[in-house]
This record gives sequence, C-alpha cells and structure tokens, in this order.
Amino acid sequence: MKPFFVIGTRPEIIKMAPIIHECERRNIELFLLHTGQHYSESLSSQFFEDMSLRDPDMNLNIGSGTHSEQTAKALVGIEKALIKEKPDVVLVQGDTNAVLSAALAAAKLGIPVGHVEAGLRSYDTRMPEEHNRRLTDHVSSYLFAPTQKSADILRNEQVWGKIIITGNTVIDALESRLPLVQNRKTVADQIGLEKFILLTMHRAENVDDKQILAGLLSGIHSLESDIIFAAHPRTIARLNKFGLMSEIQENNLIHIVEPPGYLDFIALMKRCSFILTDSGGIQEEATAPSINKSVFVLRTSTERPESVDSGHATVVGVDPESFPKMISSAIDKGLEKSRKCPYGDGNASKKIIDAINSTL
Repeated sequence: MKPFFVIGTRPEIIKMAPIIHECERRNIELFLLHTGQHYSESLSSQFFEDMSLRDPDMNLNIGSGTHSEQTAKALVGIEKALIKEKPDVVLVQGDTNAVLSAALAAAKLGIPVGHVEAGLRSYDTRMPEEHNRRLTDHVSSYLFAPTQKSADILRNEQVWGKIIITGNTVIDALESRLPLVQNRKTVADQIGLEKFILLTMHRAENVDDKQILAGLLSGIHSLESDIIFAAHPRTIARLNKFGLMSEIQENNLIHIVEPPGYLDFIALMKRCSFILTDSGGIQEEATAPSINKSVFVLRTSTERPESVDSGHATVVGVDPESFPKMISSAIDKGLEKSRKCPYGDGNASKKIIDAINSTL
C-alpha cells in the first residue's frame, strides 16, 4: 500500500510519527505532506527532530489566516498532491482545518480516508475543532477510535466507515521518547525551580475573550505557587492586546516561557507537581504510565472523558471563584495516585497499519 500522511500542527506531528515509523519498519512507501500551518516554523522543525521524522515530501506553507482561508488553501493544495501521487489511503489525525480539508479532498477523489483519533466529541459547538472532527468522521473509511467510548459514539452516529479500536498513538509516541529525556535539563533548572505547576492555554474560547482570560489569570494567581507558563504565541498576543501582560510581569510566581520542543515538554511534565491546561492532547499525555500526572482542565467540557474517568483529569471550568477551590481541594486529598492509562498499551500504530493492510 501507499499511504499519504497529512500533518501540520504539534499534535499531528507527534501522534502521526509512530505510524510513520511503523510504515518505515515495514518498508512501506509513503508520502508525507506538511500543511505549514504551524505557528512557528522553527518549532515545527524541532518537533520533527524530537520525533526522529524525516523531512516532508511537500510543504504547502499555508501559514495563518481565518478558518475558511486555511481550509480552502489546504483543500486546493492537498487535492493537487493527491492527483499527482495517487495514494491508496489518506491518513489524517485529530481535528484541525487541514484534517477536514484532506478528508474532503480525498473523499471527492474516491480515495479512502483513515481518521486517527476518531470519535472524540466535546459537544461544544463554539469550538471549530468539534465541527472538523465530526465531519471528518463521517467521510472516513477507517475510523481509528482510541477507546471503546469513542467507538460507541461513532456507532451511535451511524458512521459509514469501519470502526477499529486502537488506543491512542500519543502513548506510543511518548513512551518511545522517554529514554531520551532522562536527566534532561529544563527551563525549570534555568529559573531555579524545584517545585512548580505547568500551565498551557491557547483555545480561542479562553484567550480571545478578555473577561474570561482575565478571570483565568486571577484564579491562577490565587494558587500562590510557582508556575511555568508555556505560552502559545496566540495567547501572548491576546495578553498584550487586552493589557493583561503587566499583571503577569508583576507576579513573580508566573514564569512565561516559549513553547518548548516535545522532549523538553515531556521532561517538564515528568517534573511538575500537576498540570493546568485547556489542551486536549495534554489530557492524554498525562495518562501515560511513565507520566501519570493530575491535570486540571480549564474548560467547561472535554472530548477526553476517558482521562476524567481514569482519575487523571478534572474539568474545573473557568470561573475564578470556583476553579482554584477545586484545585486546592484536590491537592489536599493528594495527587500522587496509581492510575491506569485509558489510551492503550503503546501499540496503536501497529494496529492501525495492520487494519489498513488487511483490507487494501
């Protein structure tokens, strides 16, 4: 078979890397397209290096833009590449605009689509990602569901494609990288922190609303702990636009750092006391057996209920009066617990390639 991989953002690079490596182990010829929609070209290159990925065969260099602009550019560029390459299957991961573009382009050309991480739902229609993942699932031929819960969602929606429960490739990726981060120095060492909370925030519903963002900062300040804030450029721009950056600068407990590469981020996850985030992927990564960290989700819903059910994640919302109290209560009860990873045993990539190989 000849698979055609579409990647572009941090989660796509990380979660597709184990599948690409599995293809390479089996000497399967593949085509790797990078959409170029990542917010930082240098950081994108760092993720490729951290995941031991070869250079892409094509880069569309889409860059930033509105949702429609990104979707349209990716749709046109991917279609041209598909017509030229004539692959047997197109593999996409997650819920970005490029994922939807690739799925539509392939479906209209009659090429089977394999959706890695299918069946996730937040049921929050404010999120563009919710529409992307739902539409992609309904045009895909292979639906690689990470858990039984996501497979049940797909069956209830009566999708047309074949549903295969695989686990999540992020566990494959993280566990394969862990030997590389043993004793790795991090930004925490540079700052001189032994104990800290790890924070990320980037979702539009949190950072594009001044009142919500200000409330989140107020609640985070009230925790009165050292915090390493791996701040997305989008978040930095909003903090400056809304005049909120000065509040952080005046608080010597919040340490803003550039988003680290993947190996550095794994090292930070291993060392931190717990994680504050609105990221979906981090909710999964924290459940890896070698990480096993508590995550407090700064959102009102999550498309990763398995992380909640396993005891790793707690959705605490965005109300500055309530979420710090929920976090403090959890700390008082103890965060160091033995919990089972709900996303598989690290063999998701093998299961995905086996499933495609058996039908092509």
